[in-house]
Amino acid sequence: MESRSILDRPGPEPTGDLFVPATGVPRLGRLALIHGGFWRPSYDRIHLRPMAAALRDLGWEVVSLEYRRVPGDPDETVQDVRSALSAVAPDVIAGHSAGGHLALWAAATLRLKAVALAPVADLRMAEELDLGGGAVPAFLGGPSDQRPDLDPIELPPSGATLIHGSLDSIVPIGLSRAYVKAHPDSRLVELAGTAHFELIDPLSDAWPIVIQELQRLLA
Repeated sequence: MESRSILDRPGPEPTGDLFVPATGVPRLGRLALIHGGFWRPSYDRIHLRPMAAALRDLGWEVVSLEYRRVPGDPDETVQDVRSALSAVAPDVIAGHSAGGHLALWAAATLRLKAVALAPVADLRMAEELDLGGGAVPAFLGGPSDQRPDLDPIELPPSGATLIHGSLDSIVPIGLSRAYVKAHPDSRLVELAGTAHFELIDPLSDAWPIVIQELQRLLA
């Protein structure tokens, strides 16, 4: 694994972990991975390293992105994601939780193929449910209706695939159902008996479904 700069500016955040398949492993494609954590400074890409390593071992070249997480300044976050994806030029992007929100935003605005895992797909609903103890207004610096440009459900169709567990209590599956209802070009894979973090756990029963959906987008 390498860690390299992927954004053209100084500071601790413009980095991404690069996971390159071993010599002789057939390459599947380049995947950009976007971590979650309700857009808060205390959560970074480190917790996705087991997932990224497992994807690498299957043949994906993985870039696990970092981005600025400044409460009340969401434009820095999306600027970093936009710049990173432009630099990386992935075949597919995948994001989990708040990273799923960013993956849906990127799919709609940058026209990229995306798999969103338990995404915060509807900021208004997430705000109404007070997910993460006020995570949405803390991220946006105000109510969600002031930033429809950052709310996936308000953005143009994305053609994204959403995967969500029926037992997810951190980001309830209702957010993904609402998104797909608003964007019928998208697809929701509902996993019965699955909670929030199983979707990024290579040892979970949900993992083969995640792999299947990522590979489907390459077809």
